[in-house]
Formats: sequence, structure tokens, C-alpha cells
Amino acid sequence: MNSIIYFILILLIPLAAQIFVSSSYGKYKKQENSKKLTGYDIARKMLDNNNLKDMYVVITDGTMSDHYDPKRKTVRLSNEVYNGTSIASLAIAAHETGHALQDKDGYLYMRIRSYIFPVVSLATKFSYIILLIGFLFQMLDLIWIGILLVGLGFLFQVVTLPVEFNASTRAKKEIMKYNFASSEDLTGVDKMLKAAAFTYVAGVLASALELLRLISLVSGRD
Repeated sequence: MNSIIYFILILLIPLAAQIFVSSSYGKYKKQENSKKLTGYDIARKMLDNNNLKDMYVVITDGTMSDHYDPKRKTVRLSNEVYNGTSIASLAIAAHETGHALQDKDGYLYMRIRSYIFPVVSLATKFSYIILLIGFLFQMLDLIWIGILLVGLGFLFQVVTLPVEFNASTRAKKEIMKYNFASSEDLTGVDKMLKAAAFTYVAGVLASALELLRLISLVSGRD
């Protein structure tokens, strides 16, 4: 019974977070920021103001596909954000550029996340294959190895939280420092950033519940 409850929560929590962020994005992408700055303008100004003129800001495919590419030192913004002058575009561009500022400063949690990413990526690819084999052949040691690999994914999610929160904090500081937005705009920016942060919190909760679900299954078999 506990396993079923865990499974339902694992589905509902990320779904609720996605609905929340999509709703916020849908609202604030319709509201133009008072300075009429595009996402590109915000990102470029933030980079230039922090002596990062050698970093690029480019368009990437997709919707809400915005991210910072640390390997190529590039801020990648979706077309809506890159060319958009909405409050949503302002918030997203500033947040992603916040990651570039973290990279420049050698932000500890960002460095840790970069170091563990290759291991975690490999572990999560094989974790459920190992678990499946372990459950099928009733090999308890193999099951625990699979659970350990799932736990690495949870660890990555936990390390990601301060990275995302700090990027949003840096974004808001830069917006206020250089007067990129009015006080009314800042209210919308804050709500956008909080909605985005909620998705990462939801990810951590879902990962934690998945670990509990697997441990519960193993305990039931024991």
C-alpha cells in the first residue's frame, strides 16, 4: 500500500510543479517589461557588466529550453525568450545568465554538480536495468546496488537546488543593480523565478519518494 502511495505522489508532485511554472510563464509572457528589453538584451548586458564580453548569447530550439552551456561558455535562449520583451523573457534570461556568473566565480555547488554529472548520468542509465535484473532473479545485493545508483540521482538533484536558487538570487541582484526593470516588473520576475525553483524542489521530493518506494519494496520482499 505504501508503495502505491509513493508512486502516486511521485507522479503528482512534478506534475503540479510543471502546471505551476507553465501557468506563471503563460501569464508573464503576455506582459511586456517596462524597459522593453529583450531576453538577449538582458543576457548581453549582464555578461558585459561582469566582464564576460567573450561569452555568447544564442538562440536554441524549443520552448522553455533555455540553459547555460558551461562547456561552450554560452547562454542559450529559446526564440521566445531571446527576442521577447516580456517579463517572463526578462526573468528567464537573467536566471540563465546567473549561471554564467556562477561559472565565472567558480561557485562551489556548480563545480560539484559538473564533476559528478558524468557519473550520475551513467548511473541513472543503468540503475533500473540493474534493479529489474535484481528483482527478477531475487538477487538482493544487486537490488541494493540499483538503489544506490538511484540514490546518486537524488544526490545530484539535491546539489542542483543551491545552484538554481543562487542563479535566481544573482539574477534579481543584477536586475535591481542596473535598473533593468520597474518595481512592478520585479514582482512578476520574482513570481517567475519562484515558480521555476518549485520545479527543482519537486524534483528532489520525487527523487526522495522514489528512493523510499524502492526501499519499501525491498523491505516487503525481506
